[in-house]
Amino acid sequence: MTSPADPPNGAGASDSAETGGPGLRLLAVTACPTGIAHTYMAAEKLAQAAEALGHRMKVETQGSIGAENVLSDNDVSEADGIIIAADKDVDRSRFVGKKVLVVGVAEGIHHPERLIEQVSDAPVYEGREGVSAASGAGAGAGADAGAGAGGGGGRKGRGITYKALMNGVSYMIPFVVVGGLLIAVSLALGGDTTSKGIVIPDDSFWKTVNDIGTIGFQLMIPALSGYIAYAIADRPGLVPGMVGGWIAAHGELYDSEAGAGFIGAIVTGFLAGYLVQGIKKVRVPKFVQPIMPIIVIPIVATSVLGLFFIYVLGRPIAWVFENLTDWLGGLTGTSAALLGIILGLMIAFDMGGPVNKTAFLFGAGLVSKNPEVMGACAAAIPVPPLGQGLATLIRRRMFDDQERETGLAALFMGFFGITEGAIPFAAARPALVIPANMLGGAVAGAIAGLAAVEDSVPHGGPIVAVLGAVNGVPMFFVAVVVGTAVTAVATVGLMSMGAARGSGGAVLASAPASAPASAGASVVAEPVLVGGGVGSAGSAGSAAGGASAAPASAAPAAGAGSVEGQVLSGYLTEQTVKEQLSAGRKDDAIREMAELLAASGKVADAAELVRVAFAREDQGTTGLGEEIAIPHAKTDAVTAPVVGFARSAEGIEWGAPDGTKARLVFMIAVPEAAAGDEHLRILALLSRKLMVPEFRERLAGAADVGAILGVLGEIE
Repeated sequence: MTSPADPPNGAGASDSAETGGPGLRLLAVTACPTGIAHTYMAAEKLAQAAEALGHRMKVETQGSIGAENVLSDNDVSEADGIIIAADKDVDRSRFVGKKVLVVGVAEGIHHPERLIEQVSDAPVYEGREGVSAASGAGAGAGADAGAGAGGGGGRKGRGITYKALMNGVSYMIPFVVVGGLLIAVSLALGGDTTSKGIVIPDDSFWKTVNDIGTIGFQLMIPALSGYIAYAIADRPGLVPGMVGGWIAAHGELYDSEAGAGFIGAIVTGFLAGYLVQGIKKVRVPKFVQPIMPIIVIPIVATSVLGLFFIYVLGRPIAWVFENLTDWLGGLTGTSAALLGIILGLMIAFDMGGPVNKTAFLFGAGLVSKNPEVMGACAAAIPVPPLGQGLATLIRRRMFDDQERETGLAALFMGFFGITEGAIPFAAARPALVIPANMLGGAVAGAIAGLAAVEDSVPHGGPIVAVLGAVNGVPMFFVAVVVGTAVTAVATVGLMSMGAARGSGGAVLASAPASAPASAGASVVAEPVLVGGGVGSAGSAGSAAGGASAAPASAAPAAGAGSVEGQVLSGYLTEQTVKEQLSAGRKDDAIREMAELLAASGKVADAAELVRVAFAREDQGTTGLGEEIAIPHAKTDAVTAPVVGFARSAEGIEWGAPDGTKARLVFMIAVPEAAAGDEHLRILALLSRKLMVPEFRERLAGAADVGAILGVLGEIE
């Protein structure tokens, strides 16, 4: 059997890629953002399918330990087609002039034969800033997704959209945190309560700090929009995206007293990204091509998007603002609770957008005549950031590290009445977070309205009560606390429901995208397990003439094999093998596996190990298909790398993409400090070996623990 680590064989390759017959020289790249297993499973499946169909294939894996079996220039020049099966961005600049089929990594695992059949009709990739000329109608699923540079590593539809949104949110978060905290600190230490709100004297040091924070907040919306566009269209999308976000945030450009807020930024980000993608597909003379990405595309896209937003989208926004204001004016004198509910819903809806600003300015305008209206607004204003921050505390496993840190900052901003502290959560999961925010805001507004809480300054949050601007302080805090609790509980509940429905693929709790690793590459952050063992891109090496040296992962690590009841370099022992799991549900199975690992003596905190493993599941299922699940965790709850294995006769629903229940369950745990390459290479070998049906059959049928260890000892 040809391993994905093996170089191409030397004979029998066809000189032409025009037919789908045997003898094609094929290349593939596999990569996944949430671990190592999918990367190597896809590589093994593609290699097996190519061998079965009579083709030669070399597969480059971009796993947790870096790129292995790297494709050389000679490999590419001789290739008849290239398959990229990846859920993160893969640099395609080396594949210019070649037929490139781009799909998600799951396609490489579950439909390798179909991909090999489709690659002959895939588009010809003409460069990051160019266009792809389809050589046939049958490019297949995912080909279109890869036609444009920076298109998100081959995900189509929801996958591309989600990845782009996460990229924007990731870049926006520092602006929110820095701007919000600087504003909050300056208000706390330098602010005075006046009829105009909490005011900082113009000639004070804290006014300067406040101004710096305000700049951070002003850049928040353009950053969100710009990096959404960047993820879709690469660098040419950055300028139109940022300019579009700035326009969305400044309503005065389209005669609105309130900007479109973060929702407007999401709209302009996607519009800019896909507009640039469309412009890229326009064929231009060769002498114009060099200036397209740096002059023509940014100018045309920025102008078109800006004018479209100002003259087309801006008018409905201004209309909404004006009519909502008039409508609210007609509600004065009605039920205080009803008005409080409406104001709370509006405050929490877009957190700085036209709906939020309408409610706030309506309340601020009535401060002198009817302070109860501002009282309801003031109670609702802090609920979204406080509620989201509380949610990250009560169900930490549902959020990644960055979100938990943002949650702490949101709690601080909420105390000072900065509703925008919840925007990163709402932008990442709008369908889940916005309803939860609105529910809590409505409750807070209703309680404050019923209690006739008064606020004498146009500001909100607990800070106004602390500074003495609120009449009815006890009920004000009751409103804030109850509203916050409602938002937190609703957020956790909706996220749990969403994760259950979306367990077959990426879920909304996924980690935000990180900074691109190279120009134009939008890379999703590696959560939990990976992150420390990064090998060089050439670690596998490529010999002259195109014959790659075998990667380090293809050689057995020291101690691999079965040695006195130990396999996988001693990470898995007879103490960490169980013939049958008693659990019937995934959560219970993870707990049982954690107890199994504890038998090794390497688990210092079993509860923390379970928590981290749950958090990894919330980021995306570890059910890999083929009746396999590999839950894993990187945590100092373990003192050394440890691997456990157990079987389930009935199978456990793990949310695998192919719908199979997990009957073979491995659990992997490594300490934070153990980020070296050895154990990751062994796990890569494990993933590859599990793709062999005969190996899985023997593992499932092994009579006892000794027999199981004997089968696993074959992994070399």
